[in-house]
Amino acid sequence: MSTLIKSLAGLGLGATLTLTAGTALAAGGHGCGTFVNAEGVEEHLACSTAPIDFTNKGSLQNGAKTFMNYCAGCHSAKYVRHSRIAKDLEIPPELVEKYLMVTTDQIGDHIDAEIDPEVQASWFGAAPPDLSLETRLRGDDWVYTYLLSFYEDPSRPWGANNLVLQNAAMPHVLHNMQEQLSAEEFQSEVGDLVNFMAWMAEPARHDRQVIGFFVILFLLVLLIPVYLLNKEFWKDVK
Repeated sequence: MSTLIKSLAGLGLGATLTLTAGTALAAGGHGCGTFVNAEGVEEHLACSTAPIDFTNKGSLQNGAKTFMNYCAGCHSAKYVRHSRIAKDLEIPPELVEKYLMVTTDQIGDHIDAEIDPEVQASWFGAAPPDLSLETRLRGDDWVYTYLLSFYEDPSRPWGANNLVLQNAAMPHVLHNMQEQLSAEEFQSEVGDLVNFMAWMAEPARHDRQVIGFFVILFLLVLLIPVYLLNKEFWKDVK
């Protein structure tokens, strides 16, 4: 861990927060990639745990604000409507219209950057992906760790690189925010952003988990009378 912090500090990003380096990989054996430390040895980067909590409306609301301010200019989220954000995140529609609708005037519209992908590809080398389902594709922890893993790299076109995804085409769009906040505050902001992205990917996720718990509980309770009934039916069968 100390080697990672030391090497990143030399690149101008000593406050890389809670990224963990070590020989042990995260669950599944893949972790969040590899990096070369200051001694030139390749190490594995374990994923940090994203603070996902759909019951924390304040976190989701702040994440929505960060997403629209820092992400929606380039990335679309074509499966998410502004009206759904207002309803599920308990934000008054008039506030959504005033502060969160940066690419449309209709609250029923989807989040769409409305930029030609070919133009974006000429800017960044690759068109930015739609982020509606990104956390389901990559995983909450992967996205969280990725956003915390940018470091200065003058050799790259935008002056930044990423430990999780080497030579990523994406600039470090949260750089100014990171400079203005403490390490803990920046980590919290990124956590809220990823929490919102996880909600976008599956708004019904929390409800599904709650319903699933009660379904399993019901089946376990039902198992008792079913077992007793089966025992009664077969008691005379030898």
